[in-house]
Amino acid sequence: MKIKPLDDRVLVEPMAEEEKTASGIIIPDTAKEKPRMGTVIAVGTDEDLQEHIKEGDKILFAKYGGEEITADGKEYKIVQRSDILAVVE
Repeated sequence: MKIKPLDDRVLVEPMAEEEKTASGIIIPDTAKEKPRMGTVIAVGTDEDLQEHIKEGDKILFAKYGGEEITADGKEYKIVQRSDILAVVE
């Protein structure tokens, strides 16, 4: 299945972010209060957005931003432009 976001939306594959404390306790991503990072899979039809964000870019996006979807057994997020915080270089 191919997903093409519309307007100012971006399809992102979130990266797993687990941390381990010094004592060996694993802190899952859901327990953290910080932005998430992901890889851009597809960019919407907004021309200005396409100039700034390209497929393959790594971005930081708001933790509670976007809609979670599952396609072909993988987890994705469709994130609006306003929820994108930065491009990681």
